[in-house]
Amino acid sequence: MLESKLYIEGGRSLQGEISVSGAKNSSLPILAAALMHGGTSVIHNCPTLSDVYSALRILSSLGCKCKREGKTVTVDAKNVTGCEISEALMREMRSSIVFLGAILSRTHRCRLSFPGGCELGPRPIDIHLHALKKLGVKIIEDHGVLDCSLTGRPQAADITLPLPSVGATENIMLLAATGDGTTVIRNAAKEPEICDLASFLTSCGAQVTGAGSTTVCIKGTESLHPSAHTVMPDRIVAATYMGAAAITGGELMINHVTPSDMYSTMAVFEQMGCGVYPYSDRIFITAKKPLKAVKTIRTTFYPGFPTDCQPIVMAALCKAKGTSMIVENIFENRFRAADELNRLGADIKAEGKVAVIEGVKALSGASVMAHDLRAGAALVLGGLAAEGTTTISNIAYIDRGYESIERELSACGALIKRM
Repeated sequence: MLESKLYIEGGRSLQGEISVSGAKNSSLPILAAALMHGGTSVIHNCPTLSDVYSALRILSSLGCKCKREGKTVTVDAKNVTGCEISEALMREMRSSIVFLGAILSRTHRCRLSFPGGCELGPRPIDIHLHALKKLGVKIIEDHGVLDCSLTGRPQAADITLPLPSVGATENIMLLAATGDGTTVIRNAAKEPEICDLASFLTSCGAQVTGAGSTTVCIKGTESLHPSAHTVMPDRIVAATYMGAAAITGGELMINHVTPSDMYSTMAVFEQMGCGVYPYSDRIFITAKKPLKAVKTIRTTFYPGFPTDCQPIVMAALCKAKGTSMIVENIFENRFRAADELNRLGADIKAEGKVAVIEGVKALSGASVMAHDLRAGAALVLGGLAAEGTTTISNIAYIDRGYESIERELSACGALIKRM
């Protein structure tokens, strides 16, 4: 089968409005939570992404009936019979590990292999496993397969995470929601997506307090009930379109966002010299002035600057006057966009945790390849600003997190098409 590619004729300033989809990193744990009761959940604003379809395939393999109508997904979990996720399905995305807590909550047994997805370096799954053991889960590892079992309801526990892992926080919340007693998570992740999952669980009858802080308390309940929920906006997609406006010297109104989730990202674009104007549910960004370098950007846990936005900002800084530095503190392999951006004429030197970006006056079109989701988005930004034609291959990575990115950008004046 021939691979699709993106073709971009660069050098056009973006103008107009773009609406942001529901958050990928929120919809996946919420879909996992939908199998924890025996009814039908209705999930609104659920993005049309390959990762979401992978999650729906996992749910279907477990016995759920899933249906999508536009932006709404329904999950009928009445006849959940399975407790095993095949290796093929696990390899489709890294976030598949979040199904572990949900399946254990529903069936008290789960078999799965280690997850796949973007190769960003080690994501310590042992944090998940250690926490679940404290909730009473017995885990046997056999040649890359985890065989997990639970006798009765999960037991209450006081869990201190070694680092504020989003996935581990979610897995504990999912399993502890039906536990016997109150579970406390200390050093919990504070990301907005944690709050969105807590909101859905609460609407299903769970008792979750403290989401968004370092300490989350989950008072277990014997059973949950079905509910409806609207997924929060995707703050990383919003940041990507801010980057597109910045690198092309354009102006965009970005609709359906929550600006209060994006303060650290907005601050970086302001430091570049962009005008950033947040409203209640949208952000206007203007980049009519030449971009300026940003001395140092350090990725860290929320509410700090997000690692997912780092490749996006790196791309924009390629056109900024002066020298910028990015320190990546979350993932080892998060500079995979650097070499490909250099093919477009950027001047990036990356070693270890540090990347130094010398701004250039112009980028030139070339053939490049996406190596992970956000690196792929960074190459789209580079192509938008480059003179001539840029061809991006391996765009299946981009489709994991962006709904028809070429359609949204074309509506704002970009010359970009999929072939």
